[in-house]
Amino acid sequence: MGVEKINMPQLGESVTEGTISSWLVKPGDSVNKYDPIAEVMTDKVNAEVPSSFTGTIKELVASEDDTIAVGELMCYIEVEGAGSEDSEEPAEQKASDKPAEKSAEKEQPSAKEQTASKDTGDKKRFSPAVMALAQENDIDLNAVDGTGRGGRITRKDLEKIIQSGEKPTVKQESPDQKESEAPAKSQSSSGVKTEEGDIEIPVTGVRKAIAQNMVKSTTEIPHAWMMVEVDVTNLVELRNSLKTEFKEKEGYSLTYFAFFVKAVAQALKDFPQLNSTWAGDKIIQRKAIHLNIAVAKDDELFVPVIRDADEKSIKGIARDITDLAAKARKGKLTSKDMEGGTFTVNNTGSFGSVQSMGVINHPQAAILQVESIVKKPVFQDGMFGPRDMVNLCLSLDHRVLDGLVAGNFLARVKEILEKMSKDHTSVY
Repeated sequence: MGVEKINMPQLGESVTEGTISSWLVKPGDSVNKYDPIAEVMTDKVNAEVPSSFTGTIKELVASEDDTIAVGELMCYIEVEGAGSEDSEEPAEQKASDKPAEKSAEKEQPSAKEQTASKDTGDKKRFSPAVMALAQENDIDLNAVDGTGRGGRITRKDLEKIIQSGEKPTVKQESPDQKESEAPAKSQSSSGVKTEEGDIEIPVTGVRKAIAQNMVKSTTEIPHAWMMVEVDVTNLVELRNSLKTEFKEKEGYSLTYFAFFVKAVAQALKDFPQLNSTWAGDKIIQRKAIHLNIAVAKDDELFVPVIRDADEKSIKGIARDITDLAAKARKGKLTSKDMEGGTFTVNNTGSFGSVQSMGVINHPQAAILQVESIVKKPVFQDGMFGPRDMVNLCLSLDHRVLDGLVAGNFLARVKEILEKMSKDHTSVY
């Protein structure tokens, strides 16, 4: 028998770390090669990590909610006939890997660490999973002693409390103690003052990635913005005439967004400058048209890719939108689903927005916001009449694009959409 390591794998081309959402195994469990052993959340995707070996899980080195770098140790697995003579030593006794006492400290932090945690306020930094579980079960997190690293409260701590049926309460102190021992206000590491009852939510996973990318985008890219108004009355009539039959026949919805994505893909063929990337000393104009679309899962936002959108029918695009949204809701998006986007189309109209300025999805050159379709009185043929109107809002990288080409691109998208009608457009 030998002991092997399972390290955090590379789950995407630019992924550098992952947060363990949950372990799917425990020490003593037998697993086959490629069996999932943990659910991991990265800055791009949620994924299951497969076992690299067939064997028995020996020790889980990383805890749930821990964020570890790609290539770092996740767990040890005992494998028959694997490893050298050295690997037959218990993993926790390998000086080259980690001393046994380190493992013990990880499982049970010292009283000194717990005290330090309370003093520095680390106890009030809760993961989203811990926050949700506490709220669902009415548990006061200020009364919970965490067993995680540095006194951090883990999901296992809350599960133990829920199983016991006894909710902890905050120890009441005398007014004198409160005045002498605990200040009413504290200050976070960012310098922002917090008060009693405030909750500090750590910025991790998808939210951390969004924050970093937005800062990078707005810092590096000189944004410019323009908008056109499009008359989609005939498109609305077309979609409404098909949606019921389409849903019954295909099993998924024919959304307005599919028509807009198709129009953008067509226009990008005519104006490939929009399908570009700034690369310092050169501009890379992409041949393939791979469109990122924004899909949400709870408070998380993902931008998976519809590949070769220009080669697909409206039906095919509608199918991709449905599939990618379903995978996002189930946490099943893969790194392949997220890679290679060349231009982003955002359906801000789904929130009722009528005008917005998108932040460009770095390192792309532009992003188009499709706003809500609104019925308006429009002067046409000498009279006012009700028309279905929509705003298309384009943010562009002014290093790559100027107003002329961007304006011509928007005019082309507008032309394509206004020509869509029951007489001239097929969704197949």
